[in-house]
Amino acid sequence: MPGLVVFGRRWAIGSDDFVLPGAFELFVRLLWWIGILALYAVHKGRFNCPGGGLLHSYLLVLLILLAAIICALSALVYVSMQGTISNPGPRKSLPKLLYTRLLLYFPEFIWAVVGAVWVSDSSVQCEKTVINVIMGTVIASWVIIIFTIIGVVIVFDPLGGKKTFYLTNSVSRNLESSQSGQLLYNVKNTATRVWEKRIRLLCCCIVQDDDHRVAFTSIAELFRTYFSDTDLVPSDIAAGLTLLHQEQDKMESCPKEPEEVLCHSPSSLVADDLDVELENAAHYMLFAAAAYGWPYYIYTNPFTALCKLNGDCCRHRTADSDITGSDRHNFHFGSILRITGLQYRDFIHISFHNKIYEIPFFVALDHKKEAIVVAVRGTLSFEDILTDLSADCEDLTLEDVLENGFVHKGITQAANYIYQKLINDGILNQAFTIAPEYKLVIVGHSLGGGTASILAIMLRNSFPTLRCYAFSPPGGLLSKSLADYTKRFIVSVIVGKDLVARLSMPNMEDLKRRIVRIVANCNRPKYQILLHGCWYEVFGGDPDNFPTELDGRNQDALTQPLLAEESLMVHRSPSYNTLEGESHFNSPPQYPRLYLPGKIIHIVEESSSRRWCSSDIKYTARWSTEAVFSSILISPKMITDHMPDVVLKALNSLSQEHRSCISC
Repeated sequence: MPGLVVFGRRWAIGSDDFVLPGAFELFVRLLWWIGILALYAVHKGRFNCPGGGLLHSYLLVLLILLAAIICALSALVYVSMQGTISNPGPRKSLPKLLYTRLLLYFPEFIWAVVGAVWVSDSSVQCEKTVINVIMGTVIASWVIIIFTIIGVVIVFDPLGGKKTFYLTNSVSRNLESSQSGQLLYNVKNTATRVWEKRIRLLCCCIVQDDDHRVAFTSIAELFRTYFSDTDLVPSDIAAGLTLLHQEQDKMESCPKEPEEVLCHSPSSLVADDLDVELENAAHYMLFAAAAYGWPYYIYTNPFTALCKLNGDCCRHRTADSDITGSDRHNFHFGSILRITGLQYRDFIHISFHNKIYEIPFFVALDHKKEAIVVAVRGTLSFEDILTDLSADCEDLTLEDVLENGFVHKGITQAANYIYQKLINDGILNQAFTIAPEYKLVIVGHSLGGGTASILAIMLRNSFPTLRCYAFSPPGGLLSKSLADYTKRFIVSVIVGKDLVARLSMPNMEDLKRRIVRIVANCNRPKYQILLHGCWYEVFGGDPDNFPTELDGRNQDALTQPLLAEESLMVHRSPSYNTLEGESHFNSPPQYPRLYLPGKIIHIVEESSSRRWCSSDIKYTARWSTEAVFSSILISPKMITDHMPDVVLKALNSLSQEHRSCISC
């Protein structure tokens, strides 16, 4: 629902968000009140000790104060339970109740100070039990006050000033006025600065230069554009995600049409090609995983990794390998050796250098496949995250390549950095001098997969036999023309409902539209949605059939936004308009649709429990298309399916199954 407006400003909390925290505090306050009442009843006639008079008054006032707080909380929780997310009418009295509850913090604060003074007074000679109970009461009061202050800081919205919040909507209706245009510019500029400050605060631990400042501004503009056109609070998004997940599970449980099943039946030739690529992918995924160094090795071998790496750190390292960047105690290189099974002499160049747009990679000789492998590391640092989020589009123009088009800006700059190293520093020349008959293979996972793909495009003309394996690459990477061009030499491998492979600005806008629609038209209170969603995610069960205003509407009617949906949209961002086939003033969209690179292998679970605790998993793989990844799927596995160990496990399982079938 729209954010709650109190004290003349909007807050990042809705009027229906007080049910669960209010009920918890109400439970604590009731236990507290009963305990104090029992203490008072037991010691009613025994307050004649030194300081007992003040104790008697303290307990009486505390009982009355707690009773008032309990009444205010009960009313607050009851009113917050009324209505639905998009129907806040039954909760219109909640701000007044909230003011009343906040006013009660002042006497509670004063009484907490009085209790602290009484407990610390050395002249008090009452029973030890009474003193301990009063001390616990004082501590509880201070804990609640501190947590309330923390909660206020969390839900504080720097852009929530009443003028700023309502200005955005009013200005969009009167853009012809120069004054309105200037006001709108000021609002956007303020929002960008707020996001930039947040990003700087998150990245305060890294050294910042001009590249960082440019990236901060670009990412802040991206976040401002994405979040400026909706009036949703975080709990609305959580409710929307859990509703979408249950809706998806209901659709997946429906039996497929026979035509839909038959269209996935591959020919024998295509199946043989798939088996070969899966075997190659399983082999090269080891290199992509090894690029992560010791964090991946320790993550996959938590009990033995440190002992093995400690033994490697004292071993003498030969000077055959060209190593740049920091690798204290030889942990990174030792992990790469153990994961790949290669020898020291097989490595041509290793770079652990990491800055924004400059990511680690290594070049090694793979004698098993007779290949020179360039393995690029995925996201592992704040600098890598900034590279990921620099999602502006830029042109990629290459000689003798007709399929020029748009590419992801940050990842392209990272690929250009590695390209300069490989070519200008003579790394590839050195490798082919040692093994001239070997082929060039470029691999990477996640950010590394995206970087490897664009690097492969840059090197394709110089190395026509080049191959690239991109594991779980970002979805918003290449324009359609470049994506089609890369089908000749790039293979992308995606597991399950991987979020990153579906991550692009148009897909994010589509997700936002779906969240707004399903949240705005659900006829259940938010607390019921969240409680059932938590139970469903943890323990499973059947998806809930939450009734919505969408039920019974025909498909044509669903293309038009409902009133509840429009109430949650402040205005449409330029990228949101592109989904509807519209454009602002006939200008090209800031974030055009980008696609995954190359041919796509999609690996899915064939049979397993849907819950996290599943142990017996069987995978199946098939060639797929970009259309399969045109929408973000909500699932507990949308993150775990992206992890390199899960990708490697799935590929190894398929490869072993194929070998066992051949042996049979």
